Amino acid sequence: DYDREITDLFAQGKDAAGVYEALTLREVGAAADILRPVYDRTQGLDGYVSLEVNPLLASDRDSTVSEAKRLFAALDRPNVMIKIPATPEGVEALEDCIAAGVNVNSTLIFSEAQYASVAEAYIRGLEARALRHLPLTVASVASVFVSRVDTAVDKLLKAKGETALLGKIAVDGIRSAYRRFRDLFSGPRWEA
Repeated sequence: DYDREITDLFAQGKDAAGVYEALTLREVGAAADILRPVYDRTQGLDGYVSLEVNPLLASDRDSTVSEAKRLFAALDRPNVMIKIPATPEGVEALEDCIAAGVNVNSTLIFSEAQYASVAEAYIRGLEARALRHLPLTVASVASVFVSRVDTAVDKLLKAKGETALLGKIAVDGIRSAYRRFRDLFSGPRWEA
């Protein structure tokens, strides 16, 4: 019963943010526990749950890194990813988090160039771990938006009376990002 839990947490002196975090950590942790058999069976290829850092930190690299590490440690499960927006500061934070062993779900990616910066940051984070002889088993995903791009572009196309490309711009962008993915995650640098 959320009402009782919220009342109890406020009675313990927590503010609204503290109540939200306590409930969210519990729910995300429970979801990660439910998905843990999938994570184990796929050897870490699937079965993850994500929790986002405070979106108000999107322009603050250091605070994003600090919050990501804190949330990852609080959840203390290998199948949790911390969502970090792919702002310029978020990309820097992603690199730092990967280097620190925090699994990251990079969000709000809208272009091939933005995807490439995220992928490069992931690789640099792994390279930093390799230099320190740390395990390279840090997971990351890049969440590239498709529907939001088409929704925005389709409105512009419709306004101009162009219908041939409706629903196709974002897919073409994903194809471009996938080609970049294949280039970045192959060859001597990736193999190292």
